[in-house]
Amino acid sequence: MLRCSADVRRRMLNTDLVNLVPADLRPRTLKIALNGYQLPVDIGFHPFEIGAPQRLRVSVEVWLDPSSLPAEDHADHAWDYDFLRQEIARLATTRRWNLQETFARAVYDMVAARDGVIALRVRTAKPDVYPDCEAVGLELASF
Repeated sequence: MLRCSADVRRRMLNTDLVNLVPADLRPRTLKIALNGYQLPVDIGFHPFEIGAPQRLRVSVEVWLDPSSLPAEDHADHAWDYDFLRQEIARLATTRRWNLQETFARAVYDMVAARDGVIALRVRTAKPDVYPDCEAVGLELASF
C-alpha cells in the first residue's frame, strides 16, 4: 500500500494538480474523436445506389491547439461534440453524394474551418458494399 503524507493526500484530493505535473509530462496536444458514427446517406454513382441510402460510417479525429485545453470543468470550456455529429448529419441530408471523397471533403472542410484546429483526420466507410470485406472507404488527413 502506498503511504502519503497528509500534505500530499490533501494535494491529491485537490482538483488542481497542474503544478505537480512535471513539465515533460504536461499535455502537448488535445485530440477529440467521433468514432464510427453510422448514418444513412444517399451516396454512390452506380444506378442501383442512386436514391437508395446506404449505411456510411464516419470517424473524425480533431487535434486542437494546446491552449484549447479546458481551464475549468465546465461545459462552456468544452469543444462541442454535438456540433460535430449534428453537422455531419446535416451534410448527409443536404444533397445526394456520388463519391465518398466529396462527402469526406465536405466534413473535413467543415471541421478544419473551426477555431483552434491544428490537425485533422476524417475517415468514411461503406460497410455494406462487399460481403467479403468489412468496409470500403477512405481517409483524409492534414498530416
